[in-house]
Amino acid sequence: MDTQQMFSLKGRTALVTGGSRGIGRMIAEGFVRQGARVYISARKAEACDQTARELSELGHCVSLPADVSIMDGVKSLVDAYAAHEDQLGILVNNAGAAWGAPYDEFPESGWDKVVDLNMKSPFFLTQALTPMLRKSAAGAQLAKVINIASIDGVSVNPWETYSYAASKAGLIHLTKRMALRLAPERIVVSAIAPGPFASEMNKNARDHADEAAGRVPLGRIGDPEDMAGAAIFLASRAGDYVVGSTLVVDGGCAWAR
Repeated sequence: MDTQQMFSLKGRTALVTGGSRGIGRMIAEGFVRQGARVYISARKAEACDQTARELSELGHCVSLPADVSIMDGVKSLVDAYAAHEDQLGILVNNAGAAWGAPYDEFPESGWDKVVDLNMKSPFFLTQALTPMLRKSAAGAQLAKVINIASIDGVSVNPWETYSYAASKAGLIHLTKRMALRLAPERIVVSAIAPGPFASEMNKNARDHADEAAGRVPLGRIGDPEDMAGAAIFLASRAGDYVVGSTLVVDGGCAWAR
């Protein structure tokens, strides 16, 4: 048992959507530091390019801007990635959106935007990349798909974010269904349900960390190392037997609501 190699990503290829900032960047940096060749995608090309330049100082990181909320964007990203690699070892479906509005005023646009990006896109991007995941899985290591859900898909929060909560709960269940289908092909699907991490989506944790920490049993918001560590575990040999499960990374928040 080589416990150092157990968590290594050396020689692996990884694609992280929503990788220019927040949780996606935390995961991308962790993968780069563990030796993976990392590709990040985001809708805003300038931000994606800037993050890739910064992470390239640590290792291999390439920017592939794309809007995966639409099917043309999914195809564009797959084609862009295929121009660099002929197989994919790790896919992280992290790109997401949120929308909050009172029940009586919640708009269809707020439903469709969030559900399409948070639940539809992970399925169809994974589907499109499955041939490349299969090619990677034909080698010595399993291929991995990690869906980024949320504790809002595990327990109910106080805010009226109807489509967000529903989409993340749906993604957790979708992870189980996809895992059962793909495990026989040596493609392992799992998920992470983050709690409060500083990000553009979670401005409260970003801008009011002390206040947010007061609602966390552990007494602090998540650090980049917390997210990177969870993703590295699932992506590496150490997480090979975690199939269809969702790892809750939240300092205890989901159970304290």
